[in-house]
Amino acid sequence: MTSKTDLIAAARAAAAHAYAPYSRFAVGAALLLDDGRIVTGCNFENASYGLALCAETVALAKANSEGDLARVVEVAVIGGSIATGAMAGADPVRPCGRCRQIINEAAQLGGRDILVHCSSADGEKVETHRLSDLLPHAFGPADLV
Repeated sequence: MTSKTDLIAAARAAAAHAYAPYSRFAVGAALLLDDGRIVTGCNFENASYGLALCAETVALAKANSEGDLARVVEVAVIGGSIATGAMAGADPVRPCGRCRQIINEAAQLGGRDILVHCSSADGEKVETHRLSDLLPHAFGPADLV
């Protein structure tokens, strides 16, 4: 059984691969699938700033490419400044609005309210939210019928 701590550790390991030369802010995300597998992603910046990809988006795209988008049950996000060479930050990192919407797509496809664990860089502060609390009255696939 995968714990919240395991999921946050996987997100931290993913953050180590972040490509963040512009913001110097590394983010890692880990998705827990309904069969216990974990899919990870990290942020991927671009010199054309608007083309950057958030860690959550990368992880969800990986899950989707394997046919597993509807299987996501939990998401963990961790991040912090890497200006000193080590990830640092005292407050939990939360998904941006765009990522909340993308997580919502997986939630609606899977018919579940996904748990989102938001962690500080050191893992000392962790908040757990239901996606429906982070993105109330969400727009999704069901709204297009």
